[in-house]
This record gives sequence, structure tokens and C-alpha cells, in this order.
Amino acid sequence: MALPEDLDRLDVTIRQLQVKWDLFFNGQEKKPPSDLQSQVEGLIKRYANSEIRNNGERFRYQSLSARYTTFNELWQKKLRAREEGKAFGVHGLRAEQLPPPAAPKFPAAPSPKERPAAAPGEIRVADASRDNEAVQELYNRFVEERIRAGEAHAPVFENFRDLIRQQTERIRAEKGAQAVDFRLETRDGKVSLKARIVK
Repeated sequence: MALPEDLDRLDVTIRQLQVKWDLFFNGQEKKPPSDLQSQVEGLIKRYANSEIRNNGERFRYQSLSARYTTFNELWQKKLRAREEGKAFGVHGLRAEQLPPPAAPKFPAAPSPKERPAAAPGEIRVADASRDNEAVQELYNRFVEERIRAGEAHAPVFENFRDLIRQQTERIRAEKGAQAVDFRLETRDGKVSLKARIVK
């Protein structure tokens, strides 16, 4: 089969895999979709060491591979959390309330007054280039929420991180904020990021 057809098949199969994993974590499927996942991994491995000369096809293959890798890391984390009986992600596995996110590390402030921690459901970012764990957690939640909302495509992590960095720097410069608290909001099936300044 030619590469363009395989890429179309890979795109469709990844979407199907997202739905199957979502059904599994919601309790509607009893077993993880291992067979379908093997198909996706087989397609990715088929071209992993091949030289793809067409720039468009190479970019599409890399994007699909990165999307699968991101989703797979998320699924494996949720699977481990499920096996350990813990809540994971925005909604948790059993509608459990999430604990407040861990406060990111900030450089020592000149003022002795400490800033309050981010509210539950929000993630604080002061510098996206340094707050790697906070940005990764925000990305994981964003991707998971998009899956739940039925949105097939998600940005690759690097693009998401750059967007958060740009937004954080702009808000800090314009508003004089020390950091920015981000939260997710879903309306009409669309997932968006909302920002709240931290003085």
C-alpha cells in the first residue's frame, strides 16, 4: 500500500483508538483496545526508518506519530492510575475530586509575602520554559478534554508549549502579573484555555 493511503489509514485508526480508549476508561468496554493499538504501532513502525522524500507526507507522518505518542503516554498513565485505584485527569476515573495541582517552583521573590496557590482545576505558569511539569500537566488535561469533547486533532506538545510561553509572557508584560493561572473551559464541544493573572 502506498504511503498516502497508509497515512489516511493511520489518521482514521488513531481516531478510532481514541474513542476505544475513552470507552474503556468510561467503563463501557471491558478490555483495552490492544489489537487496534497494535495496528497503529505497526503502521508507524513501517515508516520509522524510511526516508520520506515528499515534505508534505513526511510532515504528516511526523505529526501523526507525535500525536499517537502523546495520546499513548496519557493512556498508559491513566491505565496505571486505574490499576492503583487513583483518580487521573480532569474528570478522574470515578468522578473523584482532584487534589489541587502541585505548586510550580518559582525563583525567590524579593517580597516575603507568598502568593496563594492556584485554585483547584487551575495550573500556574510563571515561565513556560522553566515550568515544564506545569505545562506538561496542562497539555495532558487539554488533550484529554479534547478527546472527551470529540475533537480529533490536538496540537503537538512543542507548539502548545510555545503558545503557553507566548501567552504567559504577553500577560505578564501587559498586566504586570507574576504568573498566570490557566484553566480549561468546554463550550459547544470546543475546548479553550482561560487565563487568570496572578499579581
